[in-house]
Amino acid sequence: MTVDNHSRARLEPVAVKVPEIAASFWVLKLLTTAMGEAASDYLLTTMNLIGLGVGLAGFALALWVQLRTRRYNAFAYWAAVMMIAVFGTMAADTLHHQLGVSFGLSTLVCALAVAATFWAWYRVEHTLSIHSITTRRREVFYWLTVSFTFALGTAVGDLTASSLHFGFVGSIVLFAVVMAVPALGYWRFRLNSVIAFWWAYIVTRPLGASVADWLSKPAKSGGLAYGDGPVAAMLLAFALMLVTVAAVSRRAPTFEA
Repeated sequence: MTVDNHSRARLEPVAVKVPEIAASFWVLKLLTTAMGEAASDYLLTTMNLIGLGVGLAGFALALWVQLRTRRYNAFAYWAAVMMIAVFGTMAADTLHHQLGVSFGLSTLVCALAVAATFWAWYRVEHTLSIHSITTRRREVFYWLTVSFTFALGTAVGDLTASSLHFGFVGSIVLFAVVMAVPALGYWRFRLNSVIAFWWAYIVTRPLGASVADWLSKPAKSGGLAYGDGPVAAMLLAFALMLVTVAAVSRRAPTFEA
């Protein structure tokens, strides 16, 4: 394939491959992010580098499947989100635990990565709206952004729970309030829908992670001590049930770009 053919492939129109942004979307987003936190901790704790390899392989496979689909598929889409949740958590945790990077610095690094991706996406496409993801290049920008937001959310959640001493419950309350701000702003004060979406999307990550940690971590750490493995399995089961319902009950909407 020539360079020109590659360029045409990136710009070739594709069907909208993201779900409708409704209440079910946010419930699934929170479930998958919480599952990713617990699953990542379980894999890294029990298998160390092998667990990291499993997360990386799952991440690559799920994204490959999603990018290969021709139209919205609930299972392919949410599998990609789940594996990004797992591997994004691993990436942020590896920065801290293996490389000794502080939670504050890892938060800054991940925030800069998100900002740089948004900047590049907007500079090239002149929009950050997920309603306009109708070319392969925009789809790649979308998933790159999603990946960095998961890593950022993990770092922020660890920062508030540990370094800032909010604890798991305090972090849950904090991020629930922060997530409510764009919802209220969009509903009552005409906040730009793109800003509201990405604001809420980023915050769901530390909120979901804080819930997972509260459920799974030992009582001495402020958790309920159910364990990473059981919590991950429980959340995965709930997520799969909701994805199945979404797959059989509705199709992806057709948005105007």
